Amino acid sequence: MNINGIKKQNEIILMDKHGVKCVTKLVRDGSKYGKRGLGKGCKDFCEANDVLKIGQPFMSELVWEDSVPVLRILRKQVHSIRFDTLNNNMIYDFSNHLCNKRALPYRPPRFFLSLQVLTMTREHYLALNLLFLVLVLLMQVGEGQQNRATDVKVGIVDDVGMAYSNMTLFCINTSLSDFYSSHPETRTRLVTTVVDSKKDVVIAAAAALDLITNKEVKAILGPWNSMQAQLMIEIGQKSHVPIVSYSATSPFLASIRSQYFFRATYDDSSQVHAVKAIIKLFGWREVVPVYVDNTFGEGIMPHLTDALQEINVRIPYRTVISPNATGDEISVELLRMMTRPTRVFVVHTEDLLASRFFAKAKEIGLMKQGYVWILTNGITDGLSLMKEAETDAMQGVLGVKTYVPRSDKLEAFKSKWKNRFPLSDLSVYGLWAYDATTALAMAIEEAGASNLIFVTTDDAMRNMSGLQGLGVSQYGPKLLQTLSKVRFKGLSGDFRFINRELQPSVLEIVNVNGHGGRTIGYWTKEHGLLKHVDQRQATTTTFTTWKDRLRPIIWPGDTTFVPKGWEIPTNGKRLKIGVPTNNHFPQFVKGTKDPITNSTIFSGFCIDYFEAVIQAMPYDVSYDYFPVEDMDYETMVYQVYLGKYDAVVGDTTISANRSMYVEFSLPLLSFFIIAVVVWVLEHRVNPDFDGPGRYQISTILWFSFSIMVFAPRERVLSFWARLVVIICLASLLTSQQLYPTVTNINSLLAKGERVGNQRSPFILGRLRESGFSDANLVTYGSPEQCHELLDTEPAKGGVSAVFMELPYVRLFLGQHCNKYKMVQTPFKVDGFGFVFPIGSPLVADVSRAILKVEESNKANQLESAWFKKIDESCPDPFTSPDPNPSESFRKLGIDSFWVLFVAAAIVCVTALGKCMFHFLKENRDQRNLQGLWEKFLQPDTKSYINQVKKCQCSNGSQS
Repeated sequence: MNINGIKKQNEIILMDKHGVKCVTKLVRDGSKYGKRGLGKGCKDFCEANDVLKIGQPFMSELVWEDSVPVLRILRKQVHSIRFDTLNNNMIYDFSNHLCNKRALPYRPPRFFLSLQVLTMTREHYLALNLLFLVLVLLMQVGEGQQNRATDVKVGIVDDVGMAYSNMTLFCINTSLSDFYSSHPETRTRLVTTVVDSKKDVVIAAAAALDLITNKEVKAILGPWNSMQAQLMIEIGQKSHVPIVSYSATSPFLASIRSQYFFRATYDDSSQVHAVKAIIKLFGWREVVPVYVDNTFGEGIMPHLTDALQEINVRIPYRTVISPNATGDEISVELLRMMTRPTRVFVVHTEDLLASRFFAKAKEIGLMKQGYVWILTNGITDGLSLMKEAETDAMQGVLGVKTYVPRSDKLEAFKSKWKNRFPLSDLSVYGLWAYDATTALAMAIEEAGASNLIFVTTDDAMRNMSGLQGLGVSQYGPKLLQTLSKVRFKGLSGDFRFINRELQPSVLEIVNVNGHGGRTIGYWTKEHGLLKHVDQRQATTTTFTTWKDRLRPIIWPGDTTFVPKGWEIPTNGKRLKIGVPTNNHFPQFVKGTKDPITNSTIFSGFCIDYFEAVIQAMPYDVSYDYFPVEDMDYETMVYQVYLGKYDAVVGDTTISANRSMYVEFSLPLLSFFIIAVVVWVLEHRVNPDFDGPGRYQISTILWFSFSIMVFAPRERVLSFWARLVVIICLASLLTSQQLYPTVTNINSLLAKGERVGNQRSPFILGRLRESGFSDANLVTYGSPEQCHELLDTEPAKGGVSAVFMELPYVRLFLGQHCNKYKMVQTPFKVDGFGFVFPIGSPLVADVSRAILKVEESNKANQLESAWFKKIDESCPDPFTSPDPNPSESFRKLGIDSFWVLFVAAAIVCVTALGKCMFHFLKENRDQRNLQGLWEKFLQPDTKSYINQVKKCQCSNGSQS
């Protein structure tokens, strides 16, 4: 039946005894009413039964009876004829029955009573009424004896008259009809009583109190929203009456800890991980929550905040909208959001408020390219109930929606719904209402019909009203147990209470395009975001981009380009960049006063590098430099945390302590002679050093190098040669032990040396932590002061070593590499970086721009321009680091080795002189130098070694 049609005063829908449906339209024709559009069956029916006689007055009205729309036609002779518009059944009824507002369970009539009501006398009319009453009573008695089902009272608290209420009430009645028609053997039957909460929290609580106190209901279905449920849960807990809600989703309700509250829907906190997965997938660093200022909106915020913190996403501010906010109040909040840089918003409101909010957002200009809107299921689950004009303002937004698996039962129910309400859509709340009613009917059937009473524990409260006179249901504990164990396959999927609420395993991700949401993916606990709900785990390991996990998305502004989630507003403020001016290394940062404009002009490596990074950014960034005077670096960095500056550009060291309250971008920057003496002493007595000239020269060179790494093949036999080799090796070992005066921080502490430190709170703090006393700490500022301290002996006011940050080492050693050496890096830091507030989206973009600058020639050009070396021979300690500085560097003069040199020289000269003296003495008769040289090259037959060999050879020949 077309309900819209029967609302008209002059359009009546009838059904005759043959089941022929006809529409009668009454048109005023002069002083009489004419009939038009009647079928033959309807015409015969109307004329024969005198239902509508031309010219005779009548009245009709559309009323709700037992949550069913009913058309009543009131006549003079016949008190009323009721047409059930949902079941197409014509039922004769009396006017006093029509005034009975008590809700009765619907039972289809067992027979069709044809009305033969002709023009009759009053006596005939009363007799017919009496006969009908007798028949009805006999039918009810026979049915009661046959069925013997016990009625169990259940209350329904809903906002009667609203579109969502009409939907849920229809689903509740259909659920009961389907359940009892498929289970005719049940011993219990739910009898529902509907109370209108009028969208008011207090009225909803009063309705629940009235249902429990006066109607003695054993359970309550509803209410619609979380605010109404909050007080009702307390009443249900006190009276042991289960409250089963199919639409109250606020996580705050779980904090009441009532065992008599059952949530036949999903907790809002269950979707925050899906929202987190979307934000993480696209790499957005800042998100602004937009929520309604009530229990529903506030309940999700702690869970959303925790989820975003897990992926280091910052919430710069929150936008809270009053549920009764006017259009102007919404506009004020939207304008404030427009002037902020963050462009990613998570909206959690009711669908009615969301419609007004997005209409204003589109009007102001927040639905254009670059904006990101993510909706929770409180809005997306109601998209099907919105008008086309309302969804038109939401084009391009993303949303998390409840996933409902397909089933034959669901498709059959949707078909039934379309037949009844072809112009209305069905939402998931209707499915939950259907399943919640089925679950309650199953639980009541399992609990039975015994002990259906209320008891007041205190006799003094029996005569009191309200909460004080509230009784305790003796049926509640049993119903609580059976309801907790209910499990079945419902319209919405697997229905099972876990901790008295439903738990989702899959959520749907939608993109609003056209009217309603288009599915672009799914979220599961096991695999996160997926294109298809049935994807296997093996395929998820190969995902690299967002397109592998979601289908194509059309963003606000009808674009397919992914918004970066952040931008400098055109009407917003310029970035305020703090720059230090008290720097003693002008190569890094230098501020110069302009005498004409009195403004400060900044230059230096850090300034040029920052401007190169800004040019490499994918978008324009407007900024202004502000000098920071008379402030140490620690305090200057803290000003960013306080919000005085949007960033700091300068020679600011990245440290773990500072990273606790700000964020940083990527960081910006002699054996040959000794060997000859051995040959002179050995070649005449040792055959290893004898032979042709080439062989003897190669032996000299081989022996001189081989003794440094391993035992040589050639033996050293002469006493004096052995003495020379010992002295050579001793000098080698001694030189290896002659380290520089300063090797590491431990040696400085052990000797109590004075050390210099740069004017840096970071270095000063680390030195004090290491054990240096303030008396041994000398502060310096400029490179010249550092050189002066190192060049002065500690006893005269100098220092043994200085500590400076790594970028300054590069600059300092580029000028003094021949005098000083970097021997240790005791304190690990990452260099210089630009400073930003924690969570600033600029950090990621600036870091990417730094990589672009580093990969180009711009970085090398800046380094060459600002870090010119005084001595070009000095190696760069960064590009050419010393792998072992403590050994390769020798800040030692000739005075450190003179004893070793003198001792080695004396031994060599003595050994060589003794050898030559004995040789010349034995060959003093030789006057010819050539003959003397030939004699020198021959083996010494008188040596002890050669005589021993000769004796060994003669003994061997005799044997």
